[in-house]
Amino acid sequence: MHSYSKSTLCVHKGTIIDKEDEGANSPVYTSTSFGYLDKDTPMYPRYFNTKNQQALAEKISALENGERALAFSSGMAAITSTLYSLLSQGDHIIFQSALYGGTIKFITRDLNRFGISYSFVNSTHIEDFEAAIQQNTKAIYIETPSNPLLKITDLEELARLAKANNITSIIDNTFASPVNQNPIDWWMDIVIHSATKYLNGHSDVTAGAVISSKENIENIWEVARNLGGSLNAQICSLLERSLKTLYIRVKAQNENAHQLAHFLEAHQRIKKVWYPGLKSHIGHETAKKQMSGFGGMLSFEPEHSSIIELQKRLELIRPAVSLGGIDSTICSPALTSHKGLTQEEREREGISDTMLRLSVGIEDPDDLIKDLDQALESL
Repeated sequence: MHSYSKSTLCVHKGTIIDKEDEGANSPVYTSTSFGYLDKDTPMYPRYFNTKNQQALAEKISALENGERALAFSSGMAAITSTLYSLLSQGDHIIFQSALYGGTIKFITRDLNRFGISYSFVNSTHIEDFEAAIQQNTKAIYIETPSNPLLKITDLEELARLAKANNITSIIDNTFASPVNQNPIDWWMDIVIHSATKYLNGHSDVTAGAVISSKENIENIWEVARNLGGSLNAQICSLLERSLKTLYIRVKAQNENAHQLAHFLEAHQRIKKVWYPGLKSHIGHETAKKQMSGFGGMLSFEPEHSSIIELQKRLELIRPAVSLGGIDSTICSPALTSHKGLTQEEREREGISDTMLRLSVGIEDPDDLIKDLDQALESL
């Protein structure tokens, strides 16, 4: 395929051509049993090699400018399969401490049991990552923008550090989406997504994805087929459908979030807003360099401590877990994504009990602003 724009790739890349009926969409191949004669490796869903799985992976890989991709049954399946493919007993890995709570729970509960040591870096400064490198360090893992404080790490600097020390660099790119940020363009090695979020965008599919070089994906596949986190044909089809509108969805969410962030920053009942598109954000200049849009996620801390009551008074914006859907949702990280952390761990990361995370949808921004304003003023 020619060098098409991202919006065109969203629609066309990876589509399985229906030669018999010339249908616009990829046919869905529901079989779990396929012929094996005269085939080196027969098709089987757990092997990630069915037509619908490959069509989906091809589209995701193209959107992230990668060589290959794998689509998983969840973001955590993508994360765990990737890490277990890279790390063995006696290895060490560096994690940015500002990560999704589920990722942190996996790290602290499971890695040591397999003889894998790790360090957390509570910083976005490259020199702090450099100071954490040990002789047996095999990988560095970050999120940027991070969950839920939208911290920004310089991808180019981190990738250079990793390559200079023969270390694999990994990024969870869920918050940005491939529309806003392509870490492989900044020499990062492996990109991970919870496809449940922006890639799907309709709050009706759980999935994950990993994008990298052909060699890295083959190594991850060797582990992934044994762990079994593959997708069935129907979910692949739903996710492929959703990806066709990814570009226009994310562009609308970018614009809406930008307007809401400015509204909240100026509101007398708001203490602080975290959004990389604001000049007041500490990572704003770095975000401008490596992102083409600032995303649809923001966090804020209201002056009033009754965050439960505030959420109940919202009319359009729904208190709900997860993020990245076309409808706007709000949640308390302390009660949802980071509930598994101790109070001390949350405080160390700057996650207060009164912080709220807002996933901005595609509604009219004026309606969303009115909804937030009436809820804040009613308190």
